[in-house]
Amino acid sequence: MCIRDRSSGEWRDKTQNGGKEPMSGGLKGQFNHSIDAKGRMIVPNKLRDKLGESFVITKGLDGCLYGYPEAEWETFEDKIRTLPMQNKKAREVKSFFISSAIECELDGQGRILIPQNLRAFAHLTKEVAVVGNLERIEIWDLETWNQRSEQIAENMDDIVEDLEELGIVF
Repeated sequence: MCIRDRSSGEWRDKTQNGGKEPMSGGLKGQFNHSIDAKGRMIVPNKLRDKLGESFVITKGLDGCLYGYPEAEWETFEDKIRTLPMQNKKAREVKSFFISSAIECELDGQGRILIPQNLRAFAHLTKEVAVVGNLERIEIWDLETWNQRSEQIAENMDDIVEDLEELGIVF
């Protein structure tokens, strides 16, 4: 099935990111939503096409959850597979991400069910921020995200300078 990209007017395969092809354009934006008492969260419309009908959620860094379209998850898994298993930190990284990973499918109302263990890890109660981060989404407790976002904004000049020292120039 093909859909028309609103920004470019070009037609593209809707299954692009629910299938095996890498994503073009990336996931972006911030969307505030609620989680109901059963742990269901609406996936923002603007992210659904790129995430696909099913995608993977796992623990993320900094106290959030990561959500990957299937093709991006496979790329991530391939990176994890290359880690040397004789290295303790490599084993811990693998365990952290892989043991908590679940496949999510959108229900008829565009919602996913986030299991209690993942909600507890990310301190998700009622209000959440769903944030696009190119190849993945991040799901944050809204208050935590707002504090983090403010802190990042306050330190952006220093962050950019540090990246320039690594050869990354904006």
